[in-house]
Amino acid sequence: MTTAAGPRGGERGLLPDLAGRRELVGGWAAITLIHYFVVEAIAMAAWRGNPGYDRREHVISDLGAAHCGPFNGYEVCSPLNWLMNASFVLQGVAMVLGAVLLSSAVLSVAAEHGQRAITPAMAGRSAEAFPWIAAWAVRALVLVAGIGQAMVGLVPEDTDLALHLTGAGMYFIAGPLALVVLGLVWRGHTQMSWMVLLFGVVSLGTTIYVLAVQLRVEEAGAIERTMAYPIILGLSLVGLVVARRVTKERRAVRTLGRPALQ
Repeated sequence: MTTAAGPRGGERGLLPDLAGRRELVGGWAAITLIHYFVVEAIAMAAWRGNPGYDRREHVISDLGAAHCGPFNGYEVCSPLNWLMNASFVLQGVAMVLGAVLLSSAVLSVAAEHGQRAITPAMAGRSAEAFPWIAAWAVRALVLVAGIGQAMVGLVPEDTDLALHLTGAGMYFIAGPLALVVLGLVWRGHTQMSWMVLLFGVVSLGTTIYVLAVQLRVEEAGAIERTMAYPIILGLSLVGLVVARRVTKERRAVRTLGRPALQ
């Protein structure tokens, strides 16, 4: 069992610490992304634009538009824009926290008890180093996606569209890439790997399609949600898997009378 003393190294690799508070906080930070669906529903109910808000036709960012007036070919007016934008920023912060707090060692083994993470320095072949390197890449991608999502909330679409789209692009490219890579890394560690991979493939595939047609799509709202929803669900699922396993490990540590890592 991993002890409160921290990760243990050896010829076979690193045994990650699964009882650490930072891992627990990082996992729960990812889970909180799910709050978006509640905020979106509330903001939609308060919509005053013309025509009425339609998930298929209206893009998500319309709910965060700073002003009431013509935009995107129709009248936008979202009285709860501040709430929607706050949600975007909070999602970004949560993703950054997850990227910073969840270690590459823990991510590389899906927080599975007793599994060792092989570092590049310990690995004799690149194939053995892949999980560790991939987990590091996942953290970097989630960090980029989180910064992008925060930008979406800080810069509404009708204030600086170019900067807003830059943030959205960071989110829609880095987010699903992280899920695809992590889904592949988690195979053999958890059955949830297939769900994580599926969410990533759906979002990434839709993003590639949108870029291929140069953003000219019908029912833009439906297309954008096919890109966004899987990212939120996938990262929340990642957080759930890690948080559950870390919580179980912390309970085991307390049962044995050893304080968990602070």
